[in-house]
Amino acid sequence: MRRRTRPIVAVTALVLALGSAAPAFATDPEPTTEPVQTAPPAEPEESELVDAELEPVDDLPSLPVKPPVDQPDGLACEPGYRYHATSKTKDYHKGVGATQSNYNGTSRTARSTFTSEVAGKVGVSYSGKLGVKVSVAIVDIESEFDVNVSAEPSVSIGNRISVDTPSKKTTNAKYGVYRLKSYGYSQYKYANCTNGVKNNVTIYTPRRVGWYIWES
Repeated sequence: MRRRTRPIVAVTALVLALGSAAPAFATDPEPTTEPVQTAPPAEPEESELVDAELEPVDDLPSLPVKPPVDQPDGLACEPGYRYHATSKTKDYHKGVGATQSNYNGTSRTARSTFTSEVAGKVGVSYSGKLGVKVSVAIVDIESEFDVNVSAEPSVSIGNRISVDTPSKKTTNAKYGVYRLKSYGYSQYKYANCTNGVKNNVTIYTPRRVGWYIWES
């Protein structure tokens, strides 16, 4: 008797395992105190600003409206510009180097690590006629607003920060300097203690070095 053998069909299930290695955790020298933003940093219009030079300035009035008349009994003053801070707004970030970005294409939160790659300095910028040395304006701003600002802090290479990147999001990072935006005016004082025309000034003074992080 002939024996019939049924063919045996082996069905193999193909399992596709998707996974991605998250970046290694990095130890931050100083964790950022800035919250993660969801939009790029709002920076001042660079075309409207002038970078202040850390050099002596021309301490002469520009086209006074009416030269004062000396008064015999008038008080004596040292002629020159004065700067007066009047109000402040918030800190604006000025980056040094290119913006760094990392996209998380996984289905879970990943860790993004960024390292500053460019060294440099960020100084004082302003619009309007400052008329005084940077150091003079800084002293008045610190006194008026009870803050600490500086003339030209350095941004170094190698500073690292690690942050969480949500699924399907891009984390953007820029290292640089936060600068305080404030308003004031410069005014020339003549030898007889009369004042010249007020020159409105918007000034950005460095306050602290750090990262600006946002998601897109």
